[in-house]
Amino acid sequence: MALSGVPEPRIVFAPKHYLCRRASGPLELDGRIDKPFWEAAEWTEDFTDIEGDAKPQPSKRTRAKMLWDDRYFYFAAELTEDQIWATLTERDSVIFYDNDFEIFIDPDGDTHEYYEFEMNALNTVWDLLLVKPYRDGGPPVNGWDIGGLKTAVHIDGELNNPDADNRKWTLEVAMPWSALRECAPENRPPVQGEFWRVNFSRVQWRTETVDGSYRKMIDPQSGNPYPEDNWVWSPMGIVNMHYPELWGYVVFADGDGPESFALPDDERVKWELRKLYYRQRNHYERSGVFISDVGELLGCEPWTIVPQVETTARSFQICAASADGKAVYVIREDGKLWKE
Repeated sequence: MALSGVPEPRIVFAPKHYLCRRASGPLELDGRIDKPFWEAAEWTEDFTDIEGDAKPQPSKRTRAKMLWDDRYFYFAAELTEDQIWATLTERDSVIFYDNDFEIFIDPDGDTHEYYEFEMNALNTVWDLLLVKPYRDGGPPVNGWDIGGLKTAVHIDGELNNPDADNRKWTLEVAMPWSALRECAPENRPPVQGEFWRVNFSRVQWRTETVDGSYRKMIDPQSGNPYPEDNWVWSPMGIVNMHYPELWGYVVFADGDGPESFALPDDERVKWELRKLYYRQRNHYERSGVFISDVGELLGCEPWTIVPQVETTARSFQICAASADGKAVYVIREDGKLWKE
């Protein structure tokens, strides 16, 4: 694999977190969220721009909810919208060519083997598995499907009608653990107290009304549609959702807890290793070699880890002790991070 550079996100490491509670009963999907099933679930924070504070806040509100039980991981979302439209009807179409809602899930947090899910207001879905992020060589597995997936959309207004009194569209998704366990630790569903890395994205295109229909607005300078907005739950600091290390922490809670979440110290260790991975990849793109001298790699800024570096002509491994000193974390040139 030819190694590219990896742009470093311009953001302080502070992913969002969410306590995902047990569902009290089965879900009958109709796309509506104003029903007893969702009363136990809190809303996430309102979505922000994918780059965080570097860009203005979104002009339209987006928020989500989550629940879980022994069979499913449940999601709900509310997207305020006065222009509700969608065109794509074939499963596994590139759904973000429409306005859409997206879910990203990395069960074990190693940034490899994770899931992407997208749906539009027509309830058309695209589900795929990423073997690696695109920056690390991919590839996406478009033929992978979430077996037993259930989805529904509710339109508060009228789809594809600019004259309607449009207010929002809402959605519900139920993903079976039987599908999600494929990339999970020990190939099993989560247990109480564990967390998975999750994020959400809303893709929003600029549109105008032409002859009674919605149409993407064209940038006269390029002759193409204006770039889409990307509004997310946990900001990324870069216009790229495929940095799983920056997704939020979803903690699976039950009646006995947990009732709060504090970022584990080991997550800071992993983040500092990730920053060194960015530096190694970017140095390699510029010079064709990896840095073998630890001091040169660290520079003058403060670090909490004391890393060790091993390099070859085409590879590297950087390791550092866990926060309690009882284990070691390792990251390599393709971004894979694991515990020994």
